[in-house]
Amino acid sequence: MRFELLATDGAARRGRLTTAHGAVDTPVFMPVGTQATVKGLTPEDLDTAGARIVLGNTYHLFLRPGHELIRTLGGLHRFMGWPGAILTDSGGFQVWSLAKLRTISNAGVEFRAPLDGSTRCLTPELSIEIQRALGADIAMVLDECLAYPATREMTERSLALTLRWAERCRDAHAKGDGAQALFGIVQGGSDEDLRGRAAAATVALGFHGYAIGGMAVGEPKARMYALTELVARALPADRPRYLMGVGKPEDLVECVARGVDMFDCVLPTRNARNGQAFTSTGTVTIKQAQWTRDAAPLDAACACYTCRHFSRAYLRHLYVAEELLAYRLLTLHNVHFYLGLMAAMREAIVARAFDAFRARFYARYAVSSGDVPLDDPQRSEA
Repeated sequence: MRFELLATDGAARRGRLTTAHGAVDTPVFMPVGTQATVKGLTPEDLDTAGARIVLGNTYHLFLRPGHELIRTLGGLHRFMGWPGAILTDSGGFQVWSLAKLRTISNAGVEFRAPLDGSTRCLTPELSIEIQRALGADIAMVLDECLAYPATREMTERSLALTLRWAERCRDAHAKGDGAQALFGIVQGGSDEDLRGRAAAATVALGFHGYAIGGMAVGEPKARMYALTELVARALPADRPRYLMGVGKPEDLVECVARGVDMFDCVLPTRNARNGQAFTSTGTVTIKQAQWTRDAAPLDAACACYTCRHFSRAYLRHLYVAEELLAYRLLTLHNVHFYLGLMAAMREAIVARAFDAFRARFYARYAVSSGDVPLDDPQRSEA
């Protein structure tokens, strides 16, 4: 993997990742393909929407269908029919979410698999082996995602474990063929001092890129932005910076302004299945009665397939009737919207007009105080 920094505007960065499966322009949003699929969409849908990289889930693919099967069938790219780049997470967040089913030690995480009740152990070395078998272009180190709030003592203990695991992941990765890039993850909870120490220690270990983990787990939004800015400033300018599991459209804008290059989040896909669409003027909850006779598209400013062909009234009818097409069309629109937002930010950075873009975004986009109720409170698609 090669990363080039092509332009800056303040802290905002325009770059390009070159991988074995094509170039990825940054800042970029990566649609989440938990089970080797972005739910409801085909690889052609993703390509048409502008996706050049997607995220796969190490934990879920380890449990089903198994990384060895995927290796035998030619790797994750061939298995899911996706020609672009793939980043795989390490499984740390999913294991963290199994609070009642797992035990964390220096060795790794022992947990009871929800699918069959079997006992599994995910170690740093196994996480790297799974990601190597999947054939991802970018692999992530295994980390511990700390719950919020946490005491200083808990945060220090968790950070020490994450750094030990990061070193073991680096050493295990070094035994491979060098085909994959490996990203370190900066943890440190909500403590500024520990976040700074974590960034320095992670950079000292030496990785191809760096992620900011443990955000959007309950901390105030202002705190998330401040910590993201602090860590981004501490990371090398010549390596990509990835904010994990974030977020809403306004989060993308604010964190690009603070120097982040890469994002992933299940919001566009999961919220679509719960009837929420992201548009240039804010969110639309499609089941609401006010859309019953509305002949307008979801977003008049959007050129996606959904907005070019269907009205809000029709989409509401599909959703209320629980027709599967509703979930597909809303997902297609939301992914298109997120990818279009990133493309607009790239153009603004090159033109050195990011502040003006940011002002125009907020002049139109109504920031929501909350989302529609969701079945799953976690960010995981499971």
